Amino acid sequence: MSDSLAIHRARPNRELGLALGALGVVFGDLGTNPLFALRECFTSNHPLAVQDQNVIGAVSLALWALIAIICVKYTLFVLRADHQGEGGTLALLGKIPARTRDGLRPFGLVIVLVFGSALLLGDGIVTPAISVLSAIEGLGVDQDSVVLYTVAILIALFAAQRFGTARVGVVFGPVMLVWFVAIAALGLAQLVREPRILVALDPRHAFGLLTSGQPGSYHVLSAIVLVVAGGEALYADLGHFGRRPIIRAWYVLVLPSLALAYAGQGALMLRDPSAVANPFYAMAPGLLRYPLVVLATGATVIASQALISGAFSLSRQAVNLGFLPRLTVLHTSNEEAGQIYVPIVNTLLMLGCVALVLGFRASSKLAGAYGLAVNGTMTATTIGFFFVMWKVWRVSLVASAALAGGFLVIDLAFLGANFAKVVEGGWVPLAVGGAVFALALDWRWGRLRLARKLAARAVDVDAFIARDDVRSAHRVAGTAVVLTAATEGIPPILVHHFERGGVLHDQVVLLSIQIRDVPFVEPRQRLVVTELAGGFARVVGRFGYAESPNVPAVLEACAIHGLVVDLERITYVLGRDALRLRREHGPLAIPRKVFAFLSRNQATSIGYFGMPVDRVIEIGMQLEL
Repeated sequence: MSDSLAIHRARPNRELGLALGALGVVFGDLGTNPLFALRECFTSNHPLAVQDQNVIGAVSLALWALIAIICVKYTLFVLRADHQGEGGTLALLGKIPARTRDGLRPFGLVIVLVFGSALLLGDGIVTPAISVLSAIEGLGVDQDSVVLYTVAILIALFAAQRFGTARVGVVFGPVMLVWFVAIAALGLAQLVREPRILVALDPRHAFGLLTSGQPGSYHVLSAIVLVVAGGEALYADLGHFGRRPIIRAWYVLVLPSLALAYAGQGALMLRDPSAVANPFYAMAPGLLRYPLVVLATGATVIASQALISGAFSLSRQAVNLGFLPRLTVLHTSNEEAGQIYVPIVNTLLMLGCVALVLGFRASSKLAGAYGLAVNGTMTATTIGFFFVMWKVWRVSLVASAALAGGFLVIDLAFLGANFAKVVEGGWVPLAVGGAVFALALDWRWGRLRLARKLAARAVDVDAFIARDDVRSAHRVAGTAVVLTAATEGIPPILVHHFERGGVLHDQVVLLSIQIRDVPFVEPRQRLVVTELAGGFARVVGRFGYAESPNVPAVLEACAIHGLVVDLERITYVLGRDALRLRREHGPLAIPRKVFAFLSRNQATSIGYFGMPVDRVIEIGMQLEL
């Protein structure tokens, strides 16, 4: 009886802990939007007049955007489309098989979901900049000082990434818990003083504002989208916390706190229209202003940290799926495999954030660059979710189109209003996302072309082993592990190496690392070991796109399948492609040059696959692209 009772107590306690952790990682971005979102309805380049009906309508839009997009779209539906527990646009791509019952996966869908993922990296530059700026502006100091403090905080934040987030991560949840309680209390205090704002719960006020025809009535959606910016994190971070803890945190604390915060700002503006300049900080009494700035700064740093960590994970997934060249990936924790640090991504994000702060200087100006990338990612998620319902869950086409179509109408309404932001700064995340997307397609195209060329030069296994010079070759002690992408034939680099040196190792392992369209591969499906003749063996190691392949660990695990490899007497044989570009002009000339540049500058496979550098032999092969 006591053991059973302990189990029942443990599960709620664990879910409560996950829900607390989700406050920082999942809801950090959503939770800091009250700093600036509602203000932008009345201070943007297409402002609403500060009138009672407009204030009520803007608050109504904010509340019903949270309900329609977060409550209905994400918590009721999209969170159910997990891929082995993982979420995000790349998880949606993996959930839809490359070959369905009705044919191949639409290539256009691949384009949409990859572009949605690329936009998240563009958003990763804007979010830390606008979040920290909006928090520091509460100090009330001159703008030069605001910019200086913001840049210093951002540089410190990115510099700390190399040390990992394990130690500071434990305080993320508690700090955000205090933050949500604080903004709820501030909003409630204003609500008590001006309860008229409660009529905003009636959605007719939201529709009335949109259809009023007054200046800014439609463009207000480009500000309201800031209310739900960060909502995609509910799905993207699904694998870290699970659906139940995320939903529990949302309905128990986050949604009520956000609703009170936006309603409180509206109530304050009904009483004092001049508060529109910064309604969030205007809710706080004078004595609480500075403590609130400190708390807001901590909350925005946490929101930024969650997005930075997400960018690292997304980059690793893109590399594993073949959409980006190899990047140096460092593990910052011996216990949590998901805690990684990608130096080049960290550096680029830092430079981008600092450049935005120096260029725009104020959160109100930077708001024009915010929201468009988020809206694009949400639209991509809706399209992917439609295909999951139709192709994977086998829901009827009519029902799938009706549900996804309803979500798409909302997404496109926001997207249409956001297009005005392109010239106001929205081009920044679009340019970053577009550049990443173009590089992803170029890399994918180049790797496929090289793979076909290498496959054509592979030699049949039986034919190679039966050669007289191979059978009579001098054998040296130890094991040669030859990395090859192909799972058939003898790789050209081994043939090239043998014909130049005339020797082979006693044991030759042809090792292929395959990345599957799943986040994680079960241990019993990890390895396929095939014994070949003449001391040759083929090993195929399978990994998910959310995992980090490790070659020594794969070889050590081969003993379970009867293939014993002496790890102390291994020589790793790797190929290094020396690309020769054809001298011709045409539409493929630039993609070839870009691919060659990326190929030359990508991280070596030695570090990426965890191989000791002093046991590696690299063999160059010239290939024409």
